[in-house]
Amino acid sequence: MKRTNYTLEITVFIVGAVIMIFELVGSRVLGPYFGTSIFVWTSLIGIILGSLSLGYYYGGHLADKKPTINKLACIMFQAGVFIGLMIICKDFLLQFLHTFLPGIRLSSVIASVALFFPASFLLGMVAPYAAKLKLQNLKTAGRTLGNLYAISTTGSIVGTFLCGFYLIPHFGTNVILMSLAITLVVISIVLLARPPKTIEICVLLLCVVGWKVTSDVSLASRDNFIDIDTAYNRIWIYDLERPDRNATVKILGINNENHSSMFLDSDELVNEYSKFYHLARHFMPGFEKTVLFGGAGYSFPKDFLVQYPAATMDVIEIDPKVTELAKKYFRLKDDPRLTSYHQDGRVFLNTTDETYDVVFGDAFGSQYSIPYQLTTQEAIQKTHDILSDEGIAIVNIISAIEGESGEFLRAEVATYKSIFPQVYVFPVQEPEVGTALQNIILVALKSTEQPRFTSADPSLHKYLSHLWEAEIASDMPILTDNFAPVDHYVSKAF
Repeated sequence: MKRTNYTLEITVFIVGAVIMIFELVGSRVLGPYFGTSIFVWTSLIGIILGSLSLGYYYGGHLADKKPTINKLACIMFQAGVFIGLMIICKDFLLQFLHTFLPGIRLSSVIASVALFFPASFLLGMVAPYAAKLKLQNLKTAGRTLGNLYAISTTGSIVGTFLCGFYLIPHFGTNVILMSLAITLVVISIVLLARPPKTIEICVLLLCVVGWKVTSDVSLASRDNFIDIDTAYNRIWIYDLERPDRNATVKILGINNENHSSMFLDSDELVNEYSKFYHLARHFMPGFEKTVLFGGAGYSFPKDFLVQYPAATMDVIEIDPKVTELAKKYFRLKDDPRLTSYHQDGRVFLNTTDETYDVVFGDAFGSQYSIPYQLTTQEAIQKTHDILSDEGIAIVNIISAIEGESGEFLRAEVATYKSIFPQVYVFPVQEPEVGTALQNIILVALKSTEQPRFTSADPSLHKYLSHLWEAEIASDMPILTDNFAPVDHYVSKAF
């Protein structure tokens, strides 16, 4: 390819796009192991910005020492190689940190440094180095620098929208990263007048890595392991043996967390906490219209349709791909009594005109990141408003009740009590241990009439016996849209 007068402008534009794509894809690299909480995003953005800053600094100094187009090409080539190497080692490193280093704050920082610093540092060197090559006289220095940085920023804008709206929803993480690596290497070759043999060898190695990435994707699909990037999540679907049941369970993992399970040979609910949702028929017998926040594999909605033939359910699942996968792999069938809405739960609360007898909540199942916008007083007020006069809310929360590990639960209880006249909690796995981290079912009643906590139905009586009767400490603030540090609370529990 012949160089033009705009070679440097094209180069900084592409590098600007690569930087933002690299950063956005970074969340999909870290997400399966550390989640996508504010701590992970802080680590990722902070390390990449720091790396770029060091790159700007060092690139400017290097540019003052006889800058050449060949040196610029070598910088970009090295950045491409580091991205290629990252593809090979990232899963091993992340699994190691996830297993042996407690706490997502430190582990996400270390992971960000190890995986994103080298390439980001080199990419940061490109803009000042290109600016030095472009400068011809001091009279037009300001204009030249302004043009280059405007072009670089425009590239970043294009990369942001390209990645978020097209690349991530349509391609896997490894494919995108490999495309970035190859793009940088190809540009470096274009910039070099005569690429040395080492460059040609590295290009060949990148092609081999690219072939391996493609092969691994195909192999994963053939071996009943599905790895899919959507606009919202990284999803893994796989089978897991349950020796205690002599059964196989299909798992829907979202960002490396089990969000739904299904027995391959049975329609029985796998997760015990899901069965506690049937408390709805105790606290509001004869309910008809319900809504569930958080669909995942639609385990409870499928059971609900069988158990309550006269009732309907709306499911609020932000990711349409999740619903599609539930139909393909988790035996979800179309039913006129089941309607899916693919939007953020808070947006639905803010805009719906529907009235429901029961609101089920299953959107707080993550160990790493909670949709805080559904935890606040404002959101709970909206939940209260869409309920019928005797309506109830039943929400699954993973937390302890007492101690640091129970801060999120106590904050939610305080927030619900600020809106609902009656709030009760039912620990699922260890009903008498307040410090145990477990599924806890929160039940909020719109009615002021004292309910019974016994039932002639054996299964309901069993669930009711899990009632936490001890006083729950009122030491946590009410969560609001202005102040809801739920990631901070949750991080103390895991």
